[in-house]
Order: sequence, then C-alpha cells, then structure tokens
Amino acid sequence: MDGLEGKVVVFAGGGGIAQATAEILGAGGAKVIVGDIDADSAEAVVQAAKSAGGEGLAVTVDIADQEQVRKHMELAVREYGRIDGLFNVAANIGPDEVAKDTHAVDIDLSAWQRSIDVNLTSYLLTLERALPHMITGGGGSVVNILSAAAYAGMPDKVAYSVTKAGLTALTRQVAGKYGKHGIRANGVAPGRALTEQTKLNLPSEYQDVALRATPSPRHGEPEDIGSMVAFLLSDRSAWINGQMFSVGGGSTMCP
Repeated sequence: MDGLEGKVVVFAGGGGIAQATAEILGAGGAKVIVGDIDADSAEAVVQAAKSAGGEGLAVTVDIADQEQVRKHMELAVREYGRIDGLFNVAANIGPDEVAKDTHAVDIDLSAWQRSIDVNLTSYLLTLERALPHMITGGGGSVVNILSAAAYAGMPDKVAYSVTKAGLTALTRQVAGKYGKHGIRANGVAPGRALTEQTKLNLPSEYQDVALRATPSPRHGEPEDIGSMVAFLLSDRSAWINGQMFSVGGGSTMCP
C-alpha cells in the first residue's frame, strides 16, 4: 500500500489485528512502535512489520497507566523523531475478563472499572500524549478499534459495549477539535474476525452460528481489518475524518 513510506506509527495494543496491520505497514515502508502489557505480543507485532520490510520497536506497556503511556510516546519521538499515526487496539477481552462482563444488574464493579480503564481511558491517555507530537509535526492519523457491540444492544458484555460506544464519541471529538491542525481520527468496528483471541472466546459451534447470520460466505480474517486500518493511516485517506467504519462482511445489516 502506498502513502505509508517513512511514517512512524505508534501501536497501543497487540494481537492478531495489530499483527496484520503491522505487516501491511511494514510492506509500505513504515516504522512501528508497539506497546502491550504482554511483551511477547508486542514483539510479535514488530516482527510482522520487520518481516514485511519495515522497522519497529517493542515495549512492555500497561496502556491504562498514564506514566507508562507517556514513556511509550516519548520513546517513539526519541527513536524516530516524530509520530505520524496512532493505532489504538488494546482491549480487555481475555477469557477471564469476558466471563466477568455480565449485565447491568449483577456485574462486579471491579470488572466494570477494569474495562473502562483498558477499553476507554487508555485511548484517552494515548491521545493525550500523542496528539501534541502529531500536531507539532504537521498532522497525522488516529485509528481507534471499535465494535459493533456499541450499536447492537447486546444482552451481555455491558462494560465492553459501553466502552466501545464511548470510543465513537471520543473519536469524533478528536476529529472535530483537531481537524484544522491536520489530525484525522476514525474508527474501525471489526466483525467476527477469527483472531486467536476470538477463537478462545468463541467455541466452534458459536462460530458457525455467527457465520450463518452474516451475508459473507466466510469468517473475517485479521488481514481484512488490518487493510482498512492501514488505509486510514496512509496518505490515501487524507480526506476522511471523523468516520466509523464497519468491517464485518455485512454483519451489521442483519438483525
């Protein structure tokens, strides 16, 4: 993909979608700085970029910790001189966390708060530290990972749904406030892409049910999401700002 050559993109979070995105960015000549609470996950994303021809650094970061986020952004500027893009993909979606995310009348407040911290507040923290550098450099692109859960009225996962709905407002606020400074902010809501984490959270029989409810003949792959993210981080999307994109094989058309 063109429009990526030499760009410096900070990743907040790892996982399958991040790896797929990093591979496309690396092939386009970008540099990635990846922070994740799991050092191996961060390193895997960087290796995906390097294997495709790019550059990168991995760092262990709790994205919900303000001081660690500050150091993460400063590392990018210290090593590469600027920040051109910010990709927020962190999420509190491990099997244990998903099991605790229940309903409005019985969710444990500690589970609720952890979801708020990781899925929503962390995105604010990365923006707080990345935006000044991006504005100083003449602008840049922010991509936040959302979810159809923000719109679907899911019967469970109340914390996850609320945080993703909050991210749509945060994304549009950044687009509106900083657009004149050359900042673009957009959201990508993945459908049921079969990342390793999704496979852990969703048994095969439920995967079959989800596929039958989707117009697409197949499940999504991380590369399907990564292609949209990489496009939004590239100069090819220079006239796109404040938009939310569903990338889910048409799943949002279905009741």
